[in-house]
Amino acid sequence: MPLTQDEKSPRPADRAAAGAGAPDAITVRTTADPEPRRRKRKQTWSEAFRRDWQLYSLALVPLIFFAVFKYGPMIGNVIAFRRFRPGGSMFGDEWVGLRYIEMFINDPTFWHVFTNTAILGGLTLVVCFPLPIVLALMLNEVRKRHFKRIVQSISYLPHFLSIVIVVGMLMQLLSLQGTVNQIIGAFGGEEIPFLQRPEWFRAVYVGSEVWQTVGWGTILYLAALTTVDESLYEAAKIDGAGRWRQTWHVTLPGIRPTMMTLLVLNIGTFLNVGFEKVLLLYNPLTYETADVISTYLYRVGLVSNNLSYAAAIGLFQAVIGLVMVLSANLISRRMVGTSLW
Repeated sequence: MPLTQDEKSPRPADRAAAGAGAPDAITVRTTADPEPRRRKRKQTWSEAFRRDWQLYSLALVPLIFFAVFKYGPMIGNVIAFRRFRPGGSMFGDEWVGLRYIEMFINDPTFWHVFTNTAILGGLTLVVCFPLPIVLALMLNEVRKRHFKRIVQSISYLPHFLSIVIVVGMLMQLLSLQGTVNQIIGAFGGEEIPFLQRPEWFRAVYVGSEVWQTVGWGTILYLAALTTVDESLYEAAKIDGAGRWRQTWHVTLPGIRPTMMTLLVLNIGTFLNVGFEKVLLLYNPLTYETADVISTYLYRVGLVSNNLSYAAAIGLFQAVIGLVMVLSANLISRRMVGTSLW
């Protein structure tokens, strides 16, 4: 209870009586005159490290990995501006400026390969990005836990298969005497050489990516769905919203930060179409639609031994990826308020 003005300031007679009869009077501090609080000193980084050095040491191995295998090799990009000869200096023998950059800019083969990469990357992004969201929403509606676990296990099991095994399975299924052509022949159709026709390569590649990655991507969205507040669904039911409206107005906004984060990351790898799968699947008959930047770099750099030219193309590809990540992150922050940084 706050003190009144009379209680805060006693009358002169009372002060005199108190001084005469109670020389050891106790001073009561009221809320009107609080004791100044001591500010808590901010902990320095060295103190935090000494206290939690065991936790910080866990980040040592990932930091070493990124330093050695991610940031260290970036020094080698200098050979995009220097002439590199096998047996010579690791950083090239002489400066040639923008010679190799001008070479691939004026090379029609490179732009054909760049177009194939953009088309294949775009199809993979458009098809493979929304399907894990759809599968996660469907599994979220399943009430039988046993059935839900079986579907999850079957869907994300292909993620753990090696690329070589996946390509081997595709070759067995899509060969002229494979299972798919046998089914087509059983219905009276003609056999289709899927792996020898360029018009079928993109469908085969994207279809295999869907089969291999959709189940694994669903795990992230199922984890995000567990953070959605159940009271929002109850409020939506009271307002008369059905399952579709609850999904649109409650579920999707609840997992939107996860969706945007993964979208920005996928856009960053837009031009890094899977090198291993394309290299194992394609052949000279399908170069028209199957040859991408990564396989072109392999043939130019390692097969033809023109490492400086390959480094210039790789540097261009990295710059394009960086620009796309920055743009996607900026658009995401401006439009939906969610971004990586």
